Amino acid sequence: MILENILIYFVIIPLLMLAGLALCRNMNQIRTVMTVLSTILLGLSVYLCVDFLALRAAGNTDPMLYMASWDWYTPLNIKLALGVDGISVLMIMLSAIIVFAGTFASWKIDPLPKNFFLWFALLSMGVFGFFISIDMFTMFMFYEVALIPMYLLIGVWGTGRKEYSAMKLTLMLMGGSAFLMLGLLGIYWHSAPEGAPLTWNILEIAQNGAIDRSWQMYLFPLTFVGFGVLGAMFPFHTWSPDGHACAPTAVSMLHAGVLMKLGGYGCFRISIFLLPEAANELAWVFIILTGISVVYGAFSACVQTDLKYINAYSSVSHCGMVLFAILMLNTTAMTGAILQMLSHGLMTALFFALIGMIYGRTHTRDIREMGGLMKIMPYLGVCYMIAGFASLGLPGLSGFVAEMTIFFGSFQHTDLFHRAFVIAGTSAIVVTAVYILRVVGKILLGPVQDEHHLQLTDATWYERFSTITLIVCIAGIGCFPNWINETIQQSFAPIIRVIEQAAI
Repeated sequence: MILENILIYFVIIPLLMLAGLALCRNMNQIRTVMTVLSTILLGLSVYLCVDFLALRAAGNTDPMLYMASWDWYTPLNIKLALGVDGISVLMIMLSAIIVFAGTFASWKIDPLPKNFFLWFALLSMGVFGFFISIDMFTMFMFYEVALIPMYLLIGVWGTGRKEYSAMKLTLMLMGGSAFLMLGLLGIYWHSAPEGAPLTWNILEIAQNGAIDRSWQMYLFPLTFVGFGVLGAMFPFHTWSPDGHACAPTAVSMLHAGVLMKLGGYGCFRISIFLLPEAANELAWVFIILTGISVVYGAFSACVQTDLKYINAYSSVSHCGMVLFAILMLNTTAMTGAILQMLSHGLMTALFFALIGMIYGRTHTRDIREMGGLMKIMPYLGVCYMIAGFASLGLPGLSGFVAEMTIFFGSFQHTDLFHRAFVIAGTSAIVVTAVYILRVVGKILLGPVQDEHHLQLTDATWYERFSTITLIVCIAGIGCFPNWINETIQQSFAPIIRVIEQAAI
């Protein structure tokens, strides 16, 4: 029976969201459907994580757990193949947390709330489906399902130059998808020894090891660029700031918090795992590009005056750090990459939620027009400071654990090239502190710029509920990171093994 596998419920529940929302007739019904089902998703993700850790503690060393497969299109050997390792489990938890928090952040979305949540649920289904798939075709399908709703969510419910931003985002991400599709087709056509049936299954392709080095040299850039576009890799990052700035609050949360992680996860799962020889040979090219992303994003954030643009360029820097760490091809740095995906996902979701709440009250995102908000809305002010401190790497919060792990792992390379880029990357931490403290000092601690702001109210109950959820997770990772290491420890073994074999 298909429903016997727990992973399929991460697709079924968003489908139930779609069906339930289609039957809703008023806002209360919409809120009930989204609250109940997003809570179930969150609870299911927690259960999955606990059960996964219990299986690992019991001695189960299989690279993927909860595996299941159903034939879909037999002539091309396409299957609905599911399975998760520790990395996938953490990404599922991250997605569930942000969908849950985003639901409350959109409590009073207007206009067309029903249509908004329909597209939001479809986007959520694409994200969950991507993380549980081990069939490349199915993974690519869910990848596209996650991208398509962004056009309407930004174009209809966004602000500012929303039509331009929605079109730019869609065209650039679809361009990346074209590169990715070519790369995946190339992997498929070389997925098995001559005479053996071709396969889309990631584990079977890795086991076959049939892709020779010459083809890997062509396929690695196609897949890494394809996924790297979504990870805001320089110079394909320009869609990201405009998209973030114009998107509604919950969409910015899901977009920066989860959708951009599809890029890093795909590079890790496809480009590095299936094309290890090319990864060893060509990593230096993409280390240069991702290193530029890290530094360029941080410096660009320094000169912005719009709160969303500041956080958008900050996301370019932090997501660049994820790809940078993956390309170091060692366990410590890649562990940092996973931690950074979790940390940035939660932290940037909190940032965008708070920016939306502040904008909803002040009707401006220009930091030159705001000041003294800590006296006016102390709860939102404290939350913004916590998000800022997580971003600049304050010990005890998730950003510190992630960034230190990345830089320690990256510095294990003893050659001048790698160490020079690691040192350049660490400069981004200092620059991040500059723009975070500048914003905090200006909008929270500075003098009140507009007397009308003195009449503003602090956070409502549903806004507090959303932000507290994210803050608890940020502090939890920062104070107790070991359980994450235990979750992903065995997940790296097969990947590191193929990298080491390719390096010989």
